[in-house]
Amino acid sequence: MQAFLKGPASISTKPVAAKEKSAAGSSGEGKRTKPIPWVEKYRPKNVDEVAFQDEVVAVLKKSLEGADLPNLLFYGPPGTGKTSTILAAARELFGPDLFRQRVLELNASDERGIQVIREKVKAFAQLTASGSRSDGKMCPPFKIVILDEADSMTSAAQAALRRTMEKESKTTRFCLICNYISRIIEPLTSRCSKFRFKPLSDSIQQQRLLDVSEKEHVKISNEAVLYLVKVSEGDLRKTITFLQSATRLMGGKEITEKIITEIAGVIPKETIDELLLGCQSGSFEKLETLAKNLINEGFAVAQLVNQLHDTVVESEDYSDKQKSAIVEKLAEVDKCLADGADEFLQLMSLCALVMQQLTQN
Repeated sequence: MQAFLKGPASISTKPVAAKEKSAAGSSGEGKRTKPIPWVEKYRPKNVDEVAFQDEVVAVLKKSLEGADLPNLLFYGPPGTGKTSTILAAARELFGPDLFRQRVLELNASDERGIQVIREKVKAFAQLTASGSRSDGKMCPPFKIVILDEADSMTSAAQAALRRTMEKESKTTRFCLICNYISRIIEPLTSRCSKFRFKPLSDSIQQQRLLDVSEKEHVKISNEAVLYLVKVSEGDLRKTITFLQSATRLMGGKEITEKIITEIAGVIPKETIDELLLGCQSGSFEKLETLAKNLINEGFAVAQLVNQLHDTVVESEDYSDKQKSAIVEKLAEVDKCLADGADEFLQLMSLCALVMQQLTQN
């Protein structure tokens, strides 16, 4: 029986091996022309390529010239170049060969509890580093620990980090990156040089978008570029990702404002205007139908809240009293949605208040 079971297995080993070999060959061929997301492809390779963050670039350039690098704390909105800046500086400092040995990068996706800080970070920080590179250039005698999304670390882990930061100051520099500086404990912020990364200006984003479009041979109208910048709200990563998605969708045709609206999940202006007209009509049944249609079409109510806020504030058709009442309700709905409330009920509650404000006069 055993011989019978072994027989087919031994016979089939060669074809399987041949299959594996061919699969390995095909994957090897695929590796040569591996497509890279544009966000990674056009990430700054050196500090000079970092856009719009002049103060940070000036400090890092000084440290690259030979001055000592302080512990750093980068904070600001997502997609403004925080991680890219420190990685570009580390590559310039250590060169491609030493970069992997000298830089420890921990992201929010990694486990970063108190145990990791005590063991992994502490062990890395205690290693000594030489002051020379394989290409003969001068190299600082320290290592860099990058803690990305540091605001998601527990208070206990942050407290464990402060002693390591102080103790290993001769051999290691720390760079904390976060979106909200208020979530970093005071003892850590006082040990770092703080730099705020501003949301990128529209002109800088337009320039980067046009550069990427030119290099990737993308046809895009000027209106679409302006709308793409408006939709991304200062987040360059989001802008480039939307551009790549739109390019894949259009397959070589010109990208228009309508395509950007569909990809970005933005609610069309006509839909918001229709909802406001429904509120002015005073018919609750009509309003309920419009709200159901909005939910059924897959639009997020949180997105509607943001866009409705801009529409109401910028509009000249409403009095200040109406605007203040509507904006207060928008804030309340936003909080309820963040706490996990039902989208349809919150949307109906918002629309009912808007209808009350617009019809009482």
